[in-house]
Amino acid sequence: MKVHVINCLVFMLLVGHLNAQTRDSIRWVNWEKANEYQEKESKKMMVYVYTDWCSWCKKLESTTLKEPNLAKYINAHFYSVFFDAEQEGDLEYQGKTYHFSKTGKRGHHELAATLLNNRLSYPTIVFLDEKGHVIQSIVGFKTAEQLEKIVTYFATDQYMKTPWSMYDQSYQPVLIKD
Repeated sequence: MKVHVINCLVFMLLVGHLNAQTRDSIRWVNWEKANEYQEKESKKMMVYVYTDWCSWCKKLESTTLKEPNLAKYINAHFYSVFFDAEQEGDLEYQGKTYHFSKTGKRGHHELAATLLNNRLSYPTIVFLDEKGHVIQSIVGFKTAEQLEKIVTYFATDQYMKTPWSMYDQSYQPVLIKD
């Protein structure tokens, strides 16, 4: 009986821990799933373009993208896509089919090249509006504080009315406090 009670307690703690992790983590989906969601409820997309060999991508994933308050905010305002720029397989975007293109040792996915305007640099975060049009690509590693400023700029549509330089200077952190 004691073993059964202990097993139940361990299970409940594990489920609680996993639920907390899910709430505090970005809910990543693949390209197809994000577009499926987009058909049901229109929302901006945040596409994280990475490669397996990119050390700055690994650093971004293990630090910035793990910040709980930032993750909650991103989950509330965006469909978040984890997009390997070197993945194979066909993907649809804006009525066109994109393929993997073998070049050199590795190659790249044509959709990555399109989203990044043929500037294949990693990591890059691409923001798309509710209709799937590219708003902006943000290249390179960002701290949680830097990314907070960027995601709030796009999520609140400030990019439509306020130049980045003004927004950047006047921004007061709301998600991540020292």
